[in-house]
Amino acid sequence: MLIITKDTLPQIQASTKAVIIDAYASWCGPCMYMKPIFEELSKELADRYLFAELNVDDAREIAIQYGVSSVPTFIFIKDGAIKAKETGAMSKEDFIDKIKEIFG
Repeated sequence: MLIITKDTLPQIQASTKAVIIDAYASWCGPCMYMKPIFEELSKELADRYLFAELNVDDAREIAIQYGVSSVPTFIFIKDGAIKAKETGAMSKEDFIDKIKEIFG
């Protein structure tokens, strides 16, 4: 899993895989609920998607660039363009359904 910083941001933008970003904060309860789910999916689906984490407190400028206004926000990117954003916690099954819905 990629941690998004100013240095790693070009990897997101250049990715040939679809990208799923978890914009989170360490003080956010729903974010901490989603963390193990996101980590599991990042391992299970690593061959198809690039999973990345964006700590909104550590990388505020990047969070603003992606239009993150609440946490957790999941950002779905394909071919360098944002395809969708989802806010709030969800079950692993709902997350998988959301990925399929967005990326096909």
